[in-house]
Amino acid sequence: MAEVYDLAIVGGGINGCGIARDAAGRGCSVYLCEQGDLASGTSSASTKLIHGGLRYLEYYEFRLVRESLQEREVLWRMAPHIIWPLRFVLPHLPGLRPGWFLRLGLFLYDHLGGRDRLPGTRSLDLRSDPAGAPLKPGFGRAFEYSDCWVEDARLVVLNAQDAARMGAVVRTRTRFVNAYRSEGLWTVGVEDARSGRRSSIRARALVNAAGPWVAEVLEQGVRADLGHRIRLVQGSHIVVPRLFDHERCYIFQNGDGRIVFAIPYERDFTLIGTTDRDYQGHPRAVHASAEEVAYLCAAASEYFAKPVTPDDVVWTYSGVRPLYDDGATAAQAATRDYVLALDAPAGAPPLLSIFGGKITTYRRLADAALANLAPLMPQLAKGADGWSSKAALPGGDFPVDGAEALVAELMERYPFAGREHLARLVRAYGTRTRVVLGGARRREDLGRDFGATLTEAEVRYLMREEWAETADDVLWRRSKLGLRLKPEQVAALDAYMAEVRAARAEASGEAAE
Repeated sequence: MAEVYDLAIVGGGINGCGIARDAAGRGCSVYLCEQGDLASGTSSASTKLIHGGLRYLEYYEFRLVRESLQEREVLWRMAPHIIWPLRFVLPHLPGLRPGWFLRLGLFLYDHLGGRDRLPGTRSLDLRSDPAGAPLKPGFGRAFEYSDCWVEDARLVVLNAQDAARMGAVVRTRTRFVNAYRSEGLWTVGVEDARSGRRSSIRARALVNAAGPWVAEVLEQGVRADLGHRIRLVQGSHIVVPRLFDHERCYIFQNGDGRIVFAIPYERDFTLIGTTDRDYQGHPRAVHASAEEVAYLCAAASEYFAKPVTPDDVVWTYSGVRPLYDDGATAAQAATRDYVLALDAPAGAPPLLSIFGGKITTYRRLADAALANLAPLMPQLAKGADGWSSKAALPGGDFPVDGAEALVAELMERYPFAGREHLARLVRAYGTRTRVVLGGARRREDLGRDFGATLTEAEVRYLMREEWAETADDVLWRRSKLGLRLKPEQVAALDAYMAEVRAARAEASGEAAE
């Protein structure tokens, strides 16, 4: 007989993993399946910001902006290794949004939500401030405000890791096949993507957090029509060699009403994005088109003194946002708020489907999701006081301004690693850097270096603790070291990880016999 869980979750993005963590922390038994790697879809293709969404004020999304602003410092405290403050420079361009309108929006931004440590808005004279140096002559005035940066895919993994620590079962590369109600429970069929083997589990409630696949799960897997529509919106980004020396970001207004960010990225690069356009294809096939690349280059070139061209682009990425279809005409005007659709016929196990949402509000979404289920599942009432906001994510148990002190402490224990290497590890793993490096006493104890300070010790940790199975998992989701490794180094890493997987499979087979 299949095991019975309190909650079965389809989807290993930020919403699914956030719900899994919250439910596991309330003492519930949780099963989560993800068809690919964690954060392999929309959740690793964001602009990497924990932000209130300044432009959402134009669409009167005051509740969403307030909730997002309140979450910035909550999430910063939970994960200071992967979340930290940024200052954003908004140049005023005559002919677009007037100065008074921008000042009003930023006043609301400063006062609408909770802001304790983040500094408020100030005005800049771009003729004398260093932020004006990379821009074209003629920009005189700008406004500067605060938001936060996040390593988005790592945020997903840390939520999954914390959920697993509290007993949740997390199955990656496990495709949801179907689900049906029987005898007061859900029977959920899944398929192992590696072997093709099918199995099933049973659960008291089913959560559809499949992101761009949410409608597919409903239509093909559950065969339910909740009357909600999903709008797929594509957002693409480009990465170019670093365009400016300071650590502040830019937010540029475009003549078409959209905005584009230019953000310092991985020390040597600048991230530019995003686009907003309706998407009709399969979510797995999404990619940055030549048209989008040209659009982002042109948008940045309207402001930077040195033009940005497609030849400058060293990497692109693109994602599909699964937004709730509120009937907005333009893609950029579609709501970013989340909608929770509950299907709970009398006497039948509930189904909760997630539409929309943004990475900044994932924790509030998880709390709201469980609040929707709690009247039907009393066990979810435990921890309903927002426990998830008070507990650090794995590795985040140090002060928000303590990264440098942590690096200095680790330098005393692992001097052979070097400060730059340790600083990178702290920004990925926080206090769990000690687990990554273990009892190493010299550089050789960390094993082979695949390039850019990525060692066997780190790869083994990622495979053991963070569900990494391929080079792509390590280089583009657990880190962005793919920007630095050569093709032959990537091939060597993939070969090494294949060897580790084979050895584990053999050991597991021997143990079973």
